Amino acid sequence: MPRINSKFSAAALILIGSVGLSGCATKGYVNRQIATVNARIDGIDSRLHTAEGTSSQALAQAQAASGQAQQNGQRLDQLGARVDGLDQQVQELKKKPRRRPRG
Repeated sequence: MPRINSKFSAAALILIGSVGLSGCATKGYVNRQIATVNARIDGIDSRLHTAEGTSSQALAQAQAASGQAQQNGQRLDQLGARVDGLDQQVQELKKKPRRRPRG
């Protein structure tokens, strides 16, 4: 039995030693890694602001176009009513007998 304990003790000692020697990351290493990530985040943030500006402009243009389309629709409705009135007058004139010049 003493052999198993010594093998177990040796393995435990190696495991503890490797964990202890590996240590934690240094502040400098962590700062370099964070700086890289922050640079990427800044780039994405910049692109996001650009996209937000573009989408705001597109929304404003779409709203203006929608308003113009509504105005055009109203004008078409008014013109359609006028054309219907003129068409009705033409039909009434066609029904009346024509006057012939005296001659």
